[in-house]
Amino acid sequence: MTTIIGLTGGIATGKSTVTNYLRAQEIPVIDADDLSRRVVQPGEPGLVLIKDHFGPHVILDTGELDRQALGKIIFGDKVQRQQLNELLHPLIAAEMDREIARLKQQGEMLIVLDIPLLFEIDFGEKVDEVLVVYTPESVQLERLMTRDELSRTDAESRIKAQLSIEEKRCQADYVIDNSGSRAQTIQQVTEWLQIRSELEFNG
Repeated sequence: MTTIIGLTGGIATGKSTVTNYLRAQEIPVIDADDLSRRVVQPGEPGLVLIKDHFGPHVILDTGELDRQALGKIIFGDKVQRQQLNELLHPLIAAEMDREIARLKQQGEMLIVLDIPLLFEIDFGEKVDEVLVVYTPESVQLERLMTRDELSRTDAESRIKAQLSIEEKRCQADYVIDNSGSRAQTIQQVTEWLQIRSELEFNG
């Protein structure tokens, strides 16, 4: 039986460190952000829905989505952000289901769904277990400001657009603390994989 893991965290908590390591161990990872980009490519229905709802000013002259323009709208407006989610999440969920079915057909026994908004959009019914990559919000804030060259105000608004990392931590089945070194993070992932392996062996 295939086990589906929901991997989540907060912006700039370091999920990519974990997903890159999992992929290196040949564990399939389905990235919801990749799927969200796929459904808004020119010619895809998601881009049409966005243009109809938010207007042509969020579309570049090339016909591609102007992510910066859209970001300015949704990060400052909870209602607009929710409306964007309602437009795109059914399309993303359908893509995700197709990817899961494909990997199951290939005989994969462990599939990881990398979903930043796992709790916010109620994708929890798709997963058997939730793995949260955690850092304290103070560390999250500093990393985001440095990574994206944001002001403190802009960085805080992006963090507050998501469920707090402390709430996500409380809802996790397993937590990877990424506030230390990369080696410490990888060690925790290795231990988690060992636990999963033992559970499958004994189950």
